[in-house]
Amino acid sequence: MFHSGYYVTAELRLKDLARLDEACLALKVLAEKTLLEPGCSIFVVHHDSATSSRFVLWERFDDEAAFRLHFEQAHTLSYLAQDLTEVVQHFATDVL
Repeated sequence: MFHSGYYVTAELRLKDLARLDEACLALKVLAEKTLLEPGCSIFVVHHDSATSSRFVLWERFDDEAAFRLHFEQAHTLSYLAQDLTEVVQHFATDVL
């Protein structure tokens, strides 16, 4: 079902609730563009229905190098420049 790789689970916190709609749209665009990157096969954004300021990202890259390259992409840099969210915690894992 799942193949070995570099899996990342990240919890993000919205910095300003007044920018919720903007953040949702920006994260959707980020996910769409990230899925086009070589080495990325999963990039799903979840929004916590109980805590509006919380998002969880599920990601899978072929390896850590592909994940690191993600942060050099124009769409990732553009998202980060908007300063909408901050990383609360993240985990890098692999399937057994």
